[in-house]
Amino acid sequence: MTNPNAASTTRKQPNFFQRAIEQWDLQLLVIPGILLLFVFSYIPIYGLVMAFQEYRIGDFPGQSEWVGFKQFIALFQDQNLPLVLRNTLAISGLKLTIGFVCPIIFAVFLNEMSNQTLKKGIQTISYLPHFISWTVCAMLLFDFLSTDGGAVNEMLMGAGLISQPIGFFSRSDLFWGLALVSDIWKELGWNSIIFISAMAGVDAEMYEAADIDGATRAQKMWHITIKAIKPTIVLLFIMNVGGILNQNFDQIMMLTKQMGNPLLKETANVIDTYIFQVGISMGRASFGTAAGLVKSLINFVLLIAANTIADKAGENALF
Repeated sequence: MTNPNAASTTRKQPNFFQRAIEQWDLQLLVIPGILLLFVFSYIPIYGLVMAFQEYRIGDFPGQSEWVGFKQFIALFQDQNLPLVLRNTLAISGLKLTIGFVCPIIFAVFLNEMSNQTLKKGIQTISYLPHFISWTVCAMLLFDFLSTDGGAVNEMLMGAGLISQPIGFFSRSDLFWGLALVSDIWKELGWNSIIFISAMAGVDAEMYEAADIDGATRAQKMWHITIKAIKPTIVLLFIMNVGGILNQNFDQIMMLTKQMGNPLLKETANVIDTYIFQVGISMGRASFGTAAGLVKSLINFVLLIAANTIADKAGENALF
């Protein structure tokens, strides 16, 4: 016979500290990540007080003279701000539309490939540029796009499409497209990983049922594959909207030779490079901090707005 008291007796669950002691080896793995997050993400928040001060090199944040919103007023009165915002929004807009869609299309076509060997080969090749620094990528682009024996110009001239070499790094009107194409080339395979993973969870019986109903491959791609990864697409799009003012600082700096190419400054100077030039190169740390704080606040507002719109539309939201 079973003990009637056994059923009524509930085992007391260990509290947080008991679980931490029991899982001490797992806690040791987490501690370095927590320390890095605290040191590099939370402690620097105190430095935001510099945006309301006239910071002098050598002062500890908080000891300099308080000037209120002087730095913010100077930021919005800066004649370079409209040009910087235009460049930032233009490049971000291209990456948020074309640059965001390309990994989805790439992942869908990879998912449709039946030759697994070829599929894995293409995936591996597409991942490789992600692990190359922008310094190396820029050097490769300088060689490929050079007007003096560059492979791209040679092919275009050989095909009769152009009669003279194109100076890709001497024409400011081409920089936005150059930034977009180079970013897609470098991050296409890496950005497609999460979409490929989402497609792996699609039930194969749905494709079999679609075959029985006579659906074409294009119809299956649109109504099954794309629909299945739609929540993932929405979540990533919201996150990208929240970082729309964050440009790839390394990419811009390297493609413009650390902003040393005067021919590209008109279309290449974005918020991140602007903050670097004014805040670091010119020693105006308080002004640069104010610009960075405004950028972060705008990104935060855009993130909340995109998340709210997605939630109201019945889509999966971040929160």
